[in-house]
Amino acid sequence: MTGRPGFEALAPFFRIVGEGLSGLVEGADFFDTLAEEVVFEYVVSVPGYPRSVVGREAVAELYRGYGETMVLHSSDELAVHRDREASVVVLEYAVHGLAVSTGRAYDNRFVSVITINDRKITHWRDYLDPTAVFDAVGWPTRGK
Repeated sequence: MTGRPGFEALAPFFRIVGEGLSGLVEGADFFDTLAEEVVFEYVVSVPGYPRSVVGREAVAELYRGYGETMVLHSSDELAVHRDREASVVVLEYAVHGLAVSTGRAYDNRFVSVITINDRKITHWRDYLDPTAVFDAVGWPTRGK
């Protein structure tokens, strides 16, 4: 699975998700595997990131600026769990890269709970380690 031009910073993410969903979804690239009205939920995330996004193009727009913050160089530790009756796939995986602003290493683990209907992703619920993000880009300061 690939991404659209302009999303090269996410190539390792697209690769590991493609490996985990191999044979289950159809599309020319990651975004084409998403149903038109897909719902993405970010359950455990970082402050300022949306809790949910609806629609294929809205997801693409959210990820469009990713390379300005992080550039991934690899992904690994894939575990795939399937519930065939519910059309749900759970992917566990890790991504590795660099934070653009600090040059610090970025290593994070994800759990993505994905619902598939008619060979398209209709729902994606994501969990990540926010500490890994802050260790890479810097910790937010609290206002006084």
